[in-house]
Amino acid sequence: MKKMNILLFIAALSAFSCSSDNDANNNEYTNIETFSPIVAMNDYISLEITTDKAIYAPESQVNFKISGTIPEGAKIRIRHGADVIEEQSLSANTFSWTAPSADNMGYLADVYTLSDNKENIYATIGIDVSTNWKRFPRYGFVGTYDATKTSSQIENELHFLNRCHINGLQFYDWQNKHHWPLGGTRDNLLDEYKDIANRQVLTSVVKNYISSAHEHGMKAMFYNLCYGALDDAQTDGVNRHWYLYKNNKHSDIDKLTLSKDWKSDIYLLDPSHKDWQNYIIERNNDVYSSLDFDGFHIDQVGDRGTVYDYYGGIINLPHSFASFIKAIKEARPEKSLVMNAVSRFGQQNIAGTNDVDFLYNEMWGSEDKFSDFGKVINENNYFSGNTMNTVFAAYMDYGKSGELGTFNTPGILLTDAVIFALGGAHLELGDHMLCHEYFPNNNLQMSSELKKNIVAYYDFMTAYENLLRDGGQQTTSDITSGDQTISINAWPPVTHGVTAINRNVGNQQVINLINFTQANSLSWRDMNGTQPEPTTLNNIPVRIKASGVKKIWIASPDYMGGAPQQISFRQDNNYVMTTVPNLKYWSMIVLEK
Repeated sequence: MKKMNILLFIAALSAFSCSSDNDANNNEYTNIETFSPIVAMNDYISLEITTDKAIYAPESQVNFKISGTIPEGAKIRIRHGADVIEEQSLSANTFSWTAPSADNMGYLADVYTLSDNKENIYATIGIDVSTNWKRFPRYGFVGTYDATKTSSQIENELHFLNRCHINGLQFYDWQNKHHWPLGGTRDNLLDEYKDIANRQVLTSVVKNYISSAHEHGMKAMFYNLCYGALDDAQTDGVNRHWYLYKNNKHSDIDKLTLSKDWKSDIYLLDPSHKDWQNYIIERNNDVYSSLDFDGFHIDQVGDRGTVYDYYGGIINLPHSFASFIKAIKEARPEKSLVMNAVSRFGQQNIAGTNDVDFLYNEMWGSEDKFSDFGKVINENNYFSGNTMNTVFAAYMDYGKSGELGTFNTPGILLTDAVIFALGGAHLELGDHMLCHEYFPNNNLQMSSELKKNIVAYYDFMTAYENLLRDGGQQTTSDITSGDQTISINAWPPVTHGVTAINRNVGNQQVINLINFTQANSLSWRDMNGTQPEPTTLNNIPVRIKASGVKKIWIASPDYMGGAPQQISFRQDNNYVMTTVPNLKYWSMIVLEK
């Protein structure tokens, strides 16, 4: 939920250190030598490939389905990184594979043929083999539960989310009342009720979404504020002593003033008040007894300024968030928890509980630069002791959200490239794509081009999750372009250049190149959808400081569905020279040592 009068009080940490001019080209290097792929590859992506789930347990069966005419001699292979772990001839439109026993591993499957010593890539798909979504969350949402959501409509929506490997859904504004989320009671569950905006909610639709999510291996998380109550809350057992007040005389309850045609304003309570905690725990138990939710997505509304309890004491809201999380977890330890840190408010306290599955940051105008994603991830890693990954609620094309239109594809892909290369995930996909903090706002739609590219980006994030999101050490890379028209700089990004994000993972050096050469802004929000499509950079000669390199391979979500391509190189003392075949938005270089 959007912050109210947010006062950002946490000083921004620098995500990665770099030189003041931020330029990795400190040593002149000119080279026109071109290094070719070990095996030439052609992008013949034309088949649609799907799996039956978004996430698989180790040693479980992964079922593939391929739509389209399979070319003669086609094979399907499964790789971890660039290493082939299984390969078979493909003669039918279905294929099954038993996942290995290793937990928290990403794989890429591709369908290809070999002709004239060239590989023709027809389809690719990522696979996440993980016991739990905690390690690699890919979070989506649902925002409407009315009669338009037929069983076929729900399945169509979740088919796309499953194709993007979304492994958890936030059920936004599904609830009857914030203080009484269940529609009815355990003994008298309502078939229909109204949400806060007086929209229709059908209990059958909520149940259908939950069951369909579970069929695809997704978590179903119910949304609610940690401290919200409607104007009839006291008749439902909420006590006036539990509220937050804007003065120390308990005469002015803090509240969110909503539209007059909505059900009620939302009045705020003290999240740390034990009686409120016990009350909402019972209401949550009503929910769990009636609906098969996997956990609670906890929301807040940001910094409220100075607020008081009933007796005039000042409430420290970040501390109260931690108290609330711990009480909720203790009551139902088997259930998952996620809590929003609005513009980082309460971020450290939320992380410090160790009771949330991952960290979730809603980003606003005070964090509107691409560099802010790196800062927040760095802070979250520090606060959690490098144990939790980060999901961003970051609303794209926000300035266009008040009228019908389409998303700007270049802005979306550039932002996702940065978030994914830094190791984060983006809450953006649900029963539509998000453009606003009020999730039911579906004014902007995805074009067919954007849908196609989004699938490729989520395949890439999933297939290479162990290189992108699984620890390692973030460093500044020494990489220089031999083409003097291309400037490669260290993180954070600058316009008119290519930014390198370097991570060392085991014996692999991973360099993600992000193309900002034609970016018109360093704000990720692309408020009015004006970020231009970049021109592809081809055959970029690069020199990288690295010794003992045994193999180099390159992959990009913008080409061949992210299939890895091994590239020849030359080792020259402590440097290697190689060629990046192409860079549109994002290409990843992997040096194996």
